[in-house]
Amino acid sequence: MTSSNNTTYWPKNRYLEVYNRSIDDPEGFWADEARKLDWFKTWDKVLEWKEPFAKWFVGGELNASYLCVDRHAKSERRNKVAYYFEGEPGDTRAITYAQLYREVNKCASALKKLGLTKGDKIGIYLPMIPELPIIMLACARLGVTFTAVFSGFTAQAVADRLNDLEAKILVTADGGWRRGSPFPLKKVADEAMKLAPTVKKQIVVKRTGVDVEMADGRDLWWHDLIKDADDYVAPESLEASHPLYILYTSGTTGKPKGVVHSTGGYMVYANSTYKWVFNVDQNDVFWCTADIGWVTGHTYIVFAPLCAGSTSVMYEGAPNFPDLGRWWDIIEKYGVNVLYTSPTAIRMFRQAGEEWLEKSDLSSLKLLGSVGEPINPDTWLWYYDHVGKGRCPIVDTWWQTETGGILISSAPAIQMPPLKPGSASLPLPGVAPQVVNENGEPVPAGERGLLILKKPYPGMLMTLYKDPERFKEAYWNRFPGNYLTGDYSIQDEDGYFWLLGRADEVIKVAGHRLGTLELENAAISYEAVAEAAAIAKPDEVKGESITIFVILREGYHPSTPEEIASMEGAIKKHIRDTMGPIATPERVFLVKKLPKTRSGKIMRRLLKAVAMEAPLGDATTLEDGASLAEVQAAYEELKGQV
Repeated sequence: MTSSNNTTYWPKNRYLEVYNRSIDDPEGFWADEARKLDWFKTWDKVLEWKEPFAKWFVGGELNASYLCVDRHAKSERRNKVAYYFEGEPGDTRAITYAQLYREVNKCASALKKLGLTKGDKIGIYLPMIPELPIIMLACARLGVTFTAVFSGFTAQAVADRLNDLEAKILVTADGGWRRGSPFPLKKVADEAMKLAPTVKKQIVVKRTGVDVEMADGRDLWWHDLIKDADDYVAPESLEASHPLYILYTSGTTGKPKGVVHSTGGYMVYANSTYKWVFNVDQNDVFWCTADIGWVTGHTYIVFAPLCAGSTSVMYEGAPNFPDLGRWWDIIEKYGVNVLYTSPTAIRMFRQAGEEWLEKSDLSSLKLLGSVGEPINPDTWLWYYDHVGKGRCPIVDTWWQTETGGILISSAPAIQMPPLKPGSASLPLPGVAPQVVNENGEPVPAGERGLLILKKPYPGMLMTLYKDPERFKEAYWNRFPGNYLTGDYSIQDEDGYFWLLGRADEVIKVAGHRLGTLELENAAISYEAVAEAAAIAKPDEVKGESITIFVILREGYHPSTPEEIASMEGAIKKHIRDTMGPIATPERVFLVKKLPKTRSGKIMRRLLKAVAMEAPLGDATTLEDGASLAEVQAAYEELKGQV
């Protein structure tokens, strides 16, 4: 076994040297990074690139669970805290690496006794509790590929993912805590089970203690399974390309995309980016506030910090419960050194004022991070001045579910470049982004364009689950040989990247990506709705909010203000019930006609202008043959409807 657990990263102020080497000799560079992990078998080939499919560290074998727990439990870190867990009601747990090792092994033993083996698939539908990373690591130990589903999703959304995965087991909980009350997770999971015939067993973690129905022969309590489990299960020696997890992400079609991440390439990239960007030393406490149900939590709450032997904070509940001082109390309580959160959260705290910050001692903080969406300069400056007290650099990170880890960000462990509020800064080593026009040609500095990636790197998705053609179509076909990120960006004269949001039709609410078609399908599934179009509006707190325009079916003709309001409310409730609270529209407009191009494409810019009560502006770039006169006429007609 190769091992170099205490490898030192480069001295600072070597960014250009490191970056240039990573681009000029990517295979040599990534081989050096891979050697910083422990491998059961060294690879034969660093990269097998059959465009657009990449396999990294071919012939190499390793195990993510071993990297995250075994090697620390056998070292001087065994009694170091891996997680400080803070439950919303105030209950706490401090879990050392030795304790985590025991829990992961017992869980792996229980899963193995249920018949799970390498290559099987399971679903995880849990709140933010320690059992979530424990089950993920137990799956990784056995070579069982998992999908973790955000606990705010509804039964249909859970079932869609379980069915696509053909999962054998679902792990859930009796409930979780949110804003002082338990939410009925088991009830939702039971509904999902009715729609997912491949799932034969359901493991239930007791979290809230609320009464739940347990189906005989199907439902099993976690604590009963663990009680009789073995203390040790040998980690499977897995090929580097073995799928570690599949995470579903919204796209511009109604069906979520199953993003497949490998074991070897993903772990190498997660470990390297974590150290480069957050510069965490062995005495630091790291807190990523994301939910593990999203990729940020997968990479920077579970796999990267544990691989590095770090101490992390896990918080279960809402950021403003019981009041807006909760996060700041947690930072003081655990001496958090690095805070990694979203612009949505920062905007919420900014809106509430600085008084909440002043009640807690935040002097332990030394680095701040931002993730999930572009952060505007005013919010960046407030974060810097009031949370970091003007002394904590900000790493504004850009990446995606598909990329597995951070791609563009400052990298304090290598070099901290001058800060530019609102810019994600520079590409990390091995990442080759470029801003291009609609024809794939590089645009001049300062000009907006589509962001592409010109080279493969280890963290990137391997494919879309059971859909390689969609993988090609979604990411590679438009600019052959280049990965299309789907985001607009500007690169300035200094090489800094300024991200401008999605170029496709995805709405990002509080950092959660929701496909417009998924929202529209939810609206259309309501009995009164014939057609729907969803658009995003800027929102001070959530980043974006949802507005939906709908055409009603024949026979539904609300006429009075009360009837119209009642219909709009019913559609809102139906969408919420179908997709979950995060998908609740801010407004629903009942219209007689939706403006479309001649090819049938809805003119979303026009809808957005109407929703925001703004002038249409420049319409000359609208595609599909719609003339400016037609667009203006449709705009005026729509304004008259709403």
